Amino acid sequence: MNFLAHLLLASDDEGLRLGAMLGDFIRGNIKNSPLPEPTRRGVRLHRHIDQHIDALPEVQSLREQFESPFRRYSGIIIDLAFDHELAKSWSDYSDQTLDQFDKGVRTMLKNNDEVLPEKLRGFMRYADKRGLFAAYREEDEVLYSLKGLGRRLSRPNPLDRVREIWADVKPAISQGFIVVFPKMQESVSAWLQKPENQAIP
Repeated sequence: MNFLAHLLLASDDEGLRLGAMLGDFIRGNIKNSPLPEPTRRGVRLHRHIDQHIDALPEVQSLREQFESPFRRYSGIIIDLAFDHELAKSWSDYSDQTLDQFDKGVRTMLKNNDEVLPEKLRGFMRYADKRGLFAAYREEDEVLYSLKGLGRRLSRPNPLDRVREIWADVKPAISQGFIVVFPKMQESVSAWLQKPENQAIP
């Protein structure tokens, strides 16, 4: 899952949402992290989501539909494409408009600026420039984002050429999202109900 999906799955809990954003920028054991416990809980949820979705047979089946050289990077492509599908069908999953949600995320980050790593601040400067997360509704924005990711990877990759296969893989990704996202909602709900994952009073 990419940023938009992680944020929505975190519900309206600020600690979970902040952890949803930080999850891609923090590595290793966070047990002794200086982050507040609600935010550490959000990072743990982010990691749970990533692990769970990677194991879903529907996602594994989607990856197998990519030919070389794209298959190696199919996880990245699917992540961004799922955010595109979520943005397009946003009203099916949230009572807020996507623009309202987007604004709320920025307010949350501004209120917690002191704990944000510089790489996340850099991403948000990029997001502000491109109109993310609302801009994920547009195919061209997703393809542009994939190109940008490709430039940041250390090894040569085909992410600047995803447009060549987009029409071929998009129908399967669209159908996969319809099945996968509700499963992720159920998984998050179950995770939050476990005693060890509940918020500390």
